[in-house]
Amino acid sequence: MAGFALDPEQEQWCERLRALAAERLGPLAGKGEPGRVNRPLLAALGEHGLLERVFSAGALDLCLLRESLAYGCTEAETALALQGLGAHPVLSAGSAAQRERWLPGVRAGRTVAAFALSEPGAGSDAAALALAAEPDAAGGGGGGAGGWRLTGEKRWISNAPEADFYTVFARTGEGPGAKGVSAFLVPADRPGLTGESLDMLSPHAIGALRFDGVPVGPEDLLGEPGRGFRVAMDTLNRFRPSVGAFAVGMARAALDATLAHTARRTAFGGVLGDLQAVAHRVAEMATRTEAARLLVYAAAGAYDADSGAPDVPRRAAMAKLLATETAQYVVDHAVQLHGAVALQRGHLLEHLYREVRAPRIYEGASEVQRTIIARSLYGEHGQQAQHGQQAQQAQHGPAGVTR
Repeated sequence: MAGFALDPEQEQWCERLRALAAERLGPLAGKGEPGRVNRPLLAALGEHGLLERVFSAGALDLCLLRESLAYGCTEAETALALQGLGAHPVLSAGSAAQRERWLPGVRAGRTVAAFALSEPGAGSDAAALALAAEPDAAGGGGGGAGGWRLTGEKRWISNAPEADFYTVFARTGEGPGAKGVSAFLVPADRPGLTGESLDMLSPHAIGALRFDGVPVGPEDLLGEPGRGFRVAMDTLNRFRPSVGAFAVGMARAALDATLAHTARRTAFGGVLGDLQAVAHRVAEMATRTEAARLLVYAAAGAYDADSGAPDVPRRAAMAKLLATETAQYVVDHAVQLHGAVALQRGHLLEHLYREVRAPRIYEGASEVQRTIIARSLYGEHGQQAQHGQQAQQAQHGPAGVTR
């Protein structure tokens, strides 16, 4: 790829992943039930070492993994990504006991993880969480003193209600807004925890969870009390560029299908690709896809270089924004250029048309990404302006006289 070339080993790995997705994972995905967790598919991801790569790979390799799987089997990509999203807080903030108990099963595809952040009244504004963690001096998840009782609801949680454990964010009240949120690892069999499936456009499992005095103790905390919002944001910053990679994989699949279709479909005395209107649209689809791909890789590279750098959240937001909006554009125009055949159940583009819509909403809607970008830009501008004023004062002195 000109301008941002992958090395030969990376290119070969991506080719192997696309082949694996199409030949091995795709048939398993086809046997799954829409709206349910596909455990055989997860086991296959574990068997091939791909779930391990979610936790050990850098951000760029994670993007290559997700893009390649999405090209050949979106269900496999989604299953892999949800495991990473649900279990990454355990890896990054969990205790040694929590990691030893849960992560081997996640890596093997035996244990299903879920990331439980969204609520009926707190989607894009994650700091507005209402799930209450009330002090429970009598006990907690492990029966010790100093625990909490979780009461409230989570909604639009991927892998719910079938996950084996949930990373749950609740309000413990150490401070206002984000400062009073803590993260907990809650096993699915904890008393008082129930759930139901939601019938959604996306084909993977999504559900609602109800917490009726669910006991949790200090041993269930992920990180420190009142620091859970940081755990959530660190996880999202880690995965946002790779959400963009998922979108790029879908866009590339739609683009390649469109090239093949318009190169052979005859109309008006020639093939569709000979028509300038069609050729120009395909050129626009390809250009936008390439631009999104490069921005995703750049954001991942920035994260790998220094995940704590102040521009990393902005770069991640830009990558997710451009890639998901681009994928929507490309898939929509691919459907238009294919015509009615693309609307038939079972057609690749019919499948992608259903899949491509959700990424513009989850892990921060496009509007949230624009807000993150703008705040970062104005914050940086303000710092630069302040530094400029300080430099002028240092040069001219308090009275404006040159020193």
